[in-house]
Amino acid sequence: MEEIINKVANSALEVFDLEDYYPKGMRVQIDISQWLLEGFLLKEKDFREHLKNHDWSQYQDQYVAVYCSTDAIIPAWALILVGVHLAPFAKKVVNGTIEDLDASLYEELLSKIDYSVYKGKPVIVKGCSRKPVPMRAYILATNYLQPFARSIMYGEACSAVPLYKESKK
Repeated sequence: MEEIINKVANSALEVFDLEDYYPKGMRVQIDISQWLLEGFLLKEKDFREHLKNHDWSQYQDQYVAVYCSTDAIIPAWALILVGVHLAPFAKKVVNGTIEDLDASLYEELLSKIDYSVYKGKPVIVKGCSRKPVPMRAYILATNYLQPFARSIMYGEACSAVPLYKESKK
């Protein structure tokens, strides 16, 4: 019986797994429509009163996405004011959804990675993940890898899709 050889493990292929960089921590969303009259109308005095009486400490050390689930027209200061209340407690506050929050977290941490270790190497950006890695993170990671990698693929080693190949000089 012939020995089974793992050609992927023996290749020069480098795996870049965004899941390895997934920031640990609780993520929550705050829907500000709860503080609007009938979910649509912002009355400044009432809005400020709701914010004043809200327990902001429940967001201690959490990542927070602030959004409005209705089609209300929200003045910019209202979202900023929510951020002001969250600042002493939350690790990070963004306007948008949890996906926007995750994208923002990835934008920060991907900008700090030393991609030179991938210089001249074929890289596969791992596609399957158990954690919610946003598409923006895949695009950003590929953009950061491109100046260094000899080639970039997406997916799994058994079924990778070629994305980029360094041009011959």
